[in-house]
Amino acid sequence: MSHRMSLQALLTASNEVPGQPLALFALLTLGMLESLAHGLLSATEALRVFFHAENCLFVRKHLRDKTAEAVMSHGVQLPDLFDALPAAEAQREFQRELTTMRALCLKLLEQKQLVA
Repeated sequence: MSHRMSLQALLTASNEVPGQPLALFALLTLGMLESLAHGLLSATEALRVFFHAENCLFVRKHLRDKTAEAVMSHGVQLPDLFDALPAAEAQREFQRELTTMRALCLKLLEQKQLVA
């Protein structure tokens, strides 16, 4: 994947239905996490494509959800694991982070389902 995703462009059109932007954010993120888990994207590529500053700012200012912000915060830190830890430990921590992020996304989807 060579192009940056813009959450603003992808999610702004879904503002008509309450809760839909957050649900779409969770689904998009789950797709990114699957790509990371299966080695289709590296942590560095995911940072460049999805977890970049513009998307983090969009989540903070427009989605205004602490769980969504936590997902982005975890995503931003993924490449640092491989810089700071030995390879085997970094891989274990990477898998733990992906599991945490999945759980947060599923929580977002569950919350939106309860509201609907």
